[in-house]
Amino acid sequence: MVTRTQLTRLGLFDAKVPRYTSYPTAPHFGSDVGPERFAQWIEALPEDGNISLYLHVPFCRRLCWFCACRTQGTATAAPVAAYVQVLKDELALLRRHLPRGVRLSRLHWGGGTPTLLTPDLMTDLIGAIREVAEFAEGAEFSVEIDPNEVDEARLDALAAGGMNRASIGVQDFDDQIQETIGRPQGYEITRDAVEMIRARGVQSLNADILFGLPHQSRARITETVQKLLTLDPDRVALYGYAHVPWMAKRQQMIPSDALPTPQERLDLFDTARRLFLWDGYSEIGIDHFAVPGDGLSVAQSEGRLRRNFQGYTDDTEQALIGLGASSISRFPQGYAQNASGTSAYTAAVRDGRFATSRGHAFAGEDLLRARLIEMVMCDFRIDAAEIRRDYGLSREVLRGMLEDVDRAFDGLLDISDHGLFIPPEARPLTRMIARAFDAYDLSKAGHSSAI
Repeated sequence: MVTRTQLTRLGLFDAKVPRYTSYPTAPHFGSDVGPERFAQWIEALPEDGNISLYLHVPFCRRLCWFCACRTQGTATAAPVAAYVQVLKDELALLRRHLPRGVRLSRLHWGGGTPTLLTPDLMTDLIGAIREVAEFAEGAEFSVEIDPNEVDEARLDALAAGGMNRASIGVQDFDDQIQETIGRPQGYEITRDAVEMIRARGVQSLNADILFGLPHQSRARITETVQKLLTLDPDRVALYGYAHVPWMAKRQQMIPSDALPTPQERLDLFDTARRLFLWDGYSEIGIDHFAVPGDGLSVAQSEGRLRRNFQGYTDDTEQALIGLGASSISRFPQGYAQNASGTSAYTAAVRDGRFATSRGHAFAGEDLLRARLIEMVMCDFRIDAAEIRRDYGLSREVLRGMLEDVDRAFDGLLDISDHGLFIPPEARPLTRMIARAFDAYDLSKAGHSSAI
């Protein structure tokens, strides 16, 4: 049994580690990937294949203080309408480079607040996407929805356009916590939004909540989870709040002395986790939960669970193309990221070129280590047979790597000829174990707490 004393000695409550939604992580992207290479990677995709597409809308009516995403506030619709036109121009660029017959297996609108778009803009943007590629059979179209910024007309437009999964951000239902993080959103508003979504036949619902927020306690997170469970979400992401005010200046509005300690964060997570499990949810990776039969649950049981910039996913397509300011794409050859600033992104697209400003081309052991880390993060195990088969490692070399990691964690891991396995009681250390396979210098980036 792993004790708090062991977790403390191993550094869990002091460590700052990546979330590993990519490998290498974004701080290691460089300027060697630009618009030309991005276009080449698109052109190299197979004809008649499937891709995933992500569109980033960086605008919000108000800026929540807890958020570290690339967003900007707007009080009027004009900047949003202008941005949609740039997105349409970028889609037209994509269409010119995309091989014939490519279809969309996944489409996701994120932000920011995509539901700031008016119904007409939504319909216009969906039409522009369909001019680039039609949906594949069984495709998923998901949209991040702010219950404070949605109405019947906008949901009608999204449903008519094919939205079949909605994602709502909750964070926490406690009034004091909402005030402290700059995110007023009552339970009733959220419930009404969910009812409107489901009334349009959109049965798949994701919800995000946070642990580690200021003034959060076991009693308060229990109340939030119980309220959330009345909404019957299919998936829940239980993310740890990342307090990084040196990166997200708005987080300076949050009083650091009201934040729980790392030890308290672990208690908050475990409290919420138990509630989801008691209610019949399956535990997915380190911070997701899903009802049995949901795509994530099925993918986990079949060994198809993956990890990308949206977290855990059952999307196994080789290419995820990100459009919009700051969006990140992943190809078999590497990563490419658009200019983060809206003005720089807009200038590039209006000049008739992709807005790629940085990225990373895979080299050396990147793909091997990426898969090792993904296995740890998704499955809590490393399948030695798969690694030897796909990456050509000898039994001895791989066994040596795994034993080195086990020694670094006091022999808490199970090592055998089958690979590596993280016992349930050691799983709070998962991100740290993943870091042990990371060959890049992590001192250059300010990552978030390991718990």
